[in-house]
Amino acid sequence: MPNIVEIAVSNDNFTTLVAAVQAAGLVEALQSPGPFTVFAPVDAAFAALPPGTVQTLVQNPPQLARILKFHVVSGKYTQADLAKLGKVESLEGATIPINCTDAFEVKNSTVIAADIEADNGIIHVIDRVMLMG
Repeated sequence: MPNIVEIAVSNDNFTTLVAAVQAAGLVEALQSPGPFTVFAPVDAAFAALPPGTVQTLVQNPPQLARILKFHVVSGKYTQADLAKLGKVESLEGATIPINCTDAFEVKNSTVIAADIEADNGIIHVIDRVMLMG
């Protein structure tokens, strides 16, 4: 079974995410045994950010890494697991609220594909880039 990075690289909807993970120096971490739960924004989520934001972040790897770590949780959590928890702590250290009342929502984003199994965790595809705060 492919790992989280291999799944992202093979999916055309994650080109910006893959470039960001590479720029932030997080490829090796996301290829490690984990397990991890990743909330993976699609390219359209990055495109919805204010103009120049992605370029600015790529030029500031520590800030970019912090934002990307906010999208990763230690442990493997399915949608059902997350619904029971109601919130999880990101690798960045901030809490990510989970709401599964009407739709599967993670902070300010909606999950558009859940429970994608990887060798070292699970991916939930989201429609927005999540920001701390």
